[in-house]
Parts: sequence; structure tokens; C-alpha cells
Amino acid sequence: MNRITIALSKGRIFTETLPLLAAAGIRPLEDPESSRKLIIGTNRSDVTIIIVRASDVPTYVRHGAADLGVAGKDVLYEQGAEGVYQPLDLKIARCTMMVAVPAQFDYVNAVRQGARLRVATKYLKTAREHFAEKGVHVDLIKLYGSMELAPLVGLADAIVDLVSTGSTLRANHLVAVEDIMPISARLIVNQAALKLKGAAIQPLIEAVARAVQGEEADVAS
Repeated sequence: MNRITIALSKGRIFTETLPLLAAAGIRPLEDPESSRKLIIGTNRSDVTIIIVRASDVPTYVRHGAADLGVAGKDVLYEQGAEGVYQPLDLKIARCTMMVAVPAQFDYVNAVRQGARLRVATKYLKTAREHFAEKGVHVDLIKLYGSMELAPLVGLADAIVDLVSTGSTLRANHLVAVEDIMPISARLIVNQAALKLKGAAIQPLIEAVARAVQGEEADVAS
């Protein structure tokens, strides 16, 4: 029997992935939010879920420690997707990668005049490529969290970050001035596993794909 390991991260992605896994007949036996276990069994003896940081999911899948995983487009874009196959956009954990600045900052004029901007972000590749395409010179400052604080204390002129509802921006008197790209979570598969365990993995992918299509149809109607 081919055993299948799926890498997931806690939080929104895990919660929104559950209905898709259920459509494939997979249900975790424990909730990672209340359990300290990092390896979780499922109702299927041949399927195991491992809990890892969101940024580590592609690494586990790429190196074969997990056969499949769910990772945001933001993470895949930053790290590169070599060694993993991306068969499905799951249409979950949706948000937008944006440039945001303090409400009083004249971003349009600063860009037009060729000012050198200080930009705080953990998405260095995304930010670098975005501003390079615009011909804007930037000094990138890498942060790992509380991005909205950087402009408020003078560390940066702007931030590049994921925005969902925009409530955190508004609470900190920041405004989004540019959309960079829409973000959602992808199903990713180890390329070697797909070849060696295709008989077990392919039906799972197809079941999840049908579930995604069903969700989209429900939204459209």
C-alpha cells in the first residue's frame, strides 16, 4: 500500500483545506490548533498529515518528506517552485499582495519624481521585481511581522504585504496604493511521488479538483 503524506500549516489554510480533503474522503483525527502533535493520523490508514510552518511546506514537498502540500502563491513565488508540481489552484486563503503607505504619504508623486523608497517586507523577491518593473529605486528592509509598524516609526516609506480585508491597514492609518498580484493557496505535489505513487495520488487530486469546481459553481450561482 502506498502511504501518502500531506503537509499543511495551521490556521486559515488548514481550516479552508478541510472541506476539500473531506471531498476526497480524508478527515484528520485531531485538530492541530488544540493538539501539540505534528504528525496527525486520518480516517484513512494510508494518509498522514504533517503540520509545518507555511513557509516550509514547499521544502517538505520538494525534498520528498511530504508527497503533497498546500502552499500560498506568495510562498511559492518567493521560494521558486522547482521540484514541485502545481496541479490545482484551490481558490482558498485568498488575499492580495499590495503596496501600502501612510495615508499622508504622496506615493504617486514620490514615484513620479524618482525618489528612492524604503520598503519594508518579508517578500523581498516580489517587492524587488515589482519596483524594478516600474523603474523605481528601492531599499528593501526585511521584516518578519508587524509590517504596518514600519512606516509609523519611520523605518520605511512603504510596505509590501498580503492584504485580506484591509482592516489592519485602516487601523494603522495606512492605505493600499498598488495591487501587485492576487494570492490563493495551491495544491503542490512532489514530482517523484506523482510518478511512483500516481495510482494513489491522482484520484486524490481529481477529487479535490471536483470539490474546488463545486465550490466555484456554488459561488457563481
